[in-house]
Amino acid sequence: MQAAQAECLYPLERLWQSPCVAGENRLARKPSHPWAFRAGMRAGAFSWHGTAKAVERLKAASSEIRALNRSDPVAAAEGVIVLAERIWPAFEHIDTSSGALGTAVRRTLGDLVPVLIAAPAHEGVRAQWLERIRTAIAEDGVDYLAPLADGFGEISVYPALINDHADRDLAMVFAAWADHARFIHIPTATLTLSCLLEAGRYDELLALMEVKRSRLWFDEKFAAEALIRQGREDEALARAAALMEDDRQNWGRQEIARFCEALLIRRGQPDEAYRRFGLPTAMGNTWLAMWRDLVKRYPDTDPRGILEDLIALHGRKGKWFAAAKTAGYLDIALDCAQDSEAAPATLTRAARDFAVKEPAFATSVALCAIRHLIAGRGYDAGPHDIDEATEHLIAASRRVGSMDLVHEELRRIVEGGRNADPLAMRLRERIVLLEGKADGEAG
Repeated sequence: MQAAQAECLYPLERLWQSPCVAGENRLARKPSHPWAFRAGMRAGAFSWHGTAKAVERLKAASSEIRALNRSDPVAAAEGVIVLAERIWPAFEHIDTSSGALGTAVRRTLGDLVPVLIAAPAHEGVRAQWLERIRTAIAEDGVDYLAPLADGFGEISVYPALINDHADRDLAMVFAAWADHARFIHIPTATLTLSCLLEAGRYDELLALMEVKRSRLWFDEKFAAEALIRQGREDEALARAAALMEDDRQNWGRQEIARFCEALLIRRGQPDEAYRRFGLPTAMGNTWLAMWRDLVKRYPDTDPRGILEDLIALHGRKGKWFAAAKTAGYLDIALDCAQDSEAAPATLTRAARDFAVKEPAFATSVALCAIRHLIAGRGYDAGPHDIDEATEHLIAASRRVGSMDLVHEELRRIVEGGRNADPLAMRLRERIVLLEGKADGEAG
């Protein structure tokens, strides 16, 4: 590292004289395999609204590469490089504000990196591949190729190649990061860190990280992994966890949590992993998906307890009704149904679905739905919603023999409603109709 620091004394204006940063594709050559995806991945092939079509092309390219990998892994690995070289030129004009395209690219390349690593290519071929990947990374305008940069050290495979690429831009990265007066972006900084890590040059990697002013996970993860490989797990955990305590560290919080979580589980501390990192970062597009995510990650933890913990952490109990119901914890679901945020329409559907198999639960849920409707909590609710909820209520209550109690409860609900409210008026009509039917059956 001392030698590297000495080389950093040249003017920073020379940083961009590197042929890698200038983007000279010196080793680009015609692929040996006639890839079908090439035609659809031409430079400038997609317009501003081309996300959907671009995602389709990525899926097709990935399928083609993985299919060939079964019979010709070397050609398949070159196909990954062919794809990587075309991603930025093809996608350059697409609107990326939604994040959908970036997510699709990361997922695709993440699936294909193992193809590159495992390919049985000799050192000379792999050296040419690495130059092409390096150039593509340097020319990438929005960091689409981050998965390749992250895995560059592993992709290099051969120690001589790993060290060569670790040294290539080390002085340049050090000089740029040590200059706290200006921001200088080095496109190949991540692949340099990756190579230092895979070369086992941990002290140099950590020393390089020390000169960097900002602490961001896409760099810090290499330092944390270097500490783990040296047996310094406590330091790695503290370093990563400190980033989550920084309110400005928005990017990568889930990834940081997963790193800390995995480290604690590996050390035999699953309870601490769950409380500190698992529970607060449960993922999913729905409340039910969040619960399932944690149940899958912590198979030895009581699923009911996980649900209760999630409700306690996030609040909004009424929103958890569907999750509790689907998970099979009907007592928790009923408690959630009574909360003001429970949607009457959701409760009515549940009363319908459970009227036969769990009539007592269905009866209670239907009553909750009616209470919420009379209180004015339903979205665009009308008299028809009262009719539907009442219908399922009667069907369920007849199965448990609680009609008298239901009539009494309905009268109590309507008495607490507003006299002129259309839903309350409709409920009164339904009560009169039900009581008339009951009298006729008794007679």
